[in-house]
Amino acid sequence: MLSIEPIPAFRDNYIWVARNNQRAAAIDPGDAALLLHYLESENLSLVAILNTHHHADHVGGNLELKARFSCKIYGPAGESIPGLTHPAREGDRISLPEIGMTLDILDTPGHTLGHIAYYGEGALFCGDTLFGCGCGRVFEGTMAQMHASLEKLSHLPGDTRVYCAHEYTLANIHFAKEVEPENEALRGREAEALGLRKKHLPTLPSTLDIERQTNPFLRCFIPRVAEAASRHSGTSLTSPLEVFTALRQWKNDF
Repeated sequence: MLSIEPIPAFRDNYIWVARNNQRAAAIDPGDAALLLHYLESENLSLVAILNTHHHADHVGGNLELKARFSCKIYGPAGESIPGLTHPAREGDRISLPEIGMTLDILDTPGHTLGHIAYYGEGALFCGDTLFGCGCGRVFEGTMAQMHASLEKLSHLPGDTRVYCAHEYTLANIHFAKEVEPENEALRGREAEALGLRKKHLPTLPSTLDIERQTNPFLRCFIPRVAEAASRHSGTSLTSPLEVFTALRQWKNDF
């Protein structure tokens, strides 16, 4: 049976491992040693690596893992990915029969220009585009690109499980409460996240339903979110993109 497990890495990364029987695929393995330890302890063979973008904390383990397992490496066609064997872009569908997964590729530029996400089997591996109650910084793309990418993800089914690459949820909730202090769903999410982190458990995956209820970056069309962003920026914001841009700039300095 297919299962998806987190491996904590670095300070706040997650390497997600999709596994079935004795085969596995790794999403954004920035650290080969941690993943190798897990695979060996679980007697798993790595059949594929799925990279969302080129940053070192997501691709740093590629070459060592490829040398060990001769695995396929999927990644964005528009970026330089170590060991890449299968360039991927929106419209592509990848099949991993060894673990029983089929995934569609979505282009999600913004954090980086070529960033992609993988969607299938009720799961979304979104790298650094969508976070628990937040979104990634806009490093290489534009605010318009990031907003469009988030809008694309927000229209996936509500029960889609969101497997992002960092444990940022509590910090993001802290910011979201500044934007929407009266959001009851957000208060409930904070209590749940605090309980999980006290037990050293991940706050992830979340679901798109939860994100649409609590994540300000998916709520730029909500009047009270627009009002909060307008107040903070000192200007009247009339479009969701303007609201998103103001929110992202606010969060950058938060």
